[in-house]
Amino acid sequence: MATVELRFSASPEHVRTARLVAAAVARRAGVEESVLDELRLAVGEACSRAVGLHAVHGLTTPVRVELTEGEKAFSIEVGDDAPTTVPAPRDQSAAEVAEDTDELGLAVISGLVDDVEVVSDAHGGRIRMSWPVATASVV
Repeated sequence: MATVELRFSASPEHVRTARLVAAAVARRAGVEESVLDELRLAVGEACSRAVGLHAVHGLTTPVRVELTEGEKAFSIEVGDDAPTTVPAPRDQSAAEVAEDTDELGLAVISGLVDDVEVVSDAHGGRIRMSWPVATASVV
């Protein structure tokens, strides 16, 4: 099982790079070409969510992305360091907007990926997504 790890500053301009890397590694792992656009979109949503959570919580730690090539599936895990308890915001409307954006992003990811898991605890959150890989045909 091969894994590629990517860490980037929690900044929106790095999300595009994460999407491109994810698509390239997925293609090499054998994910069907027809699924790559949805994969890119799901990774973009997950990374944008992590960047937003880092901004809301004032975190300077990097966003983590792990791309793992398995025998039958390709998986991506996007991790953030945002605690599950939200600090008291200075502007309540900004916190409400962030929460609505977070829920919308998760809904988009769930619509794009059949196998998705969202986990969070006091140390941060993770979105795990996986796609089947094409098996090589034996001739």
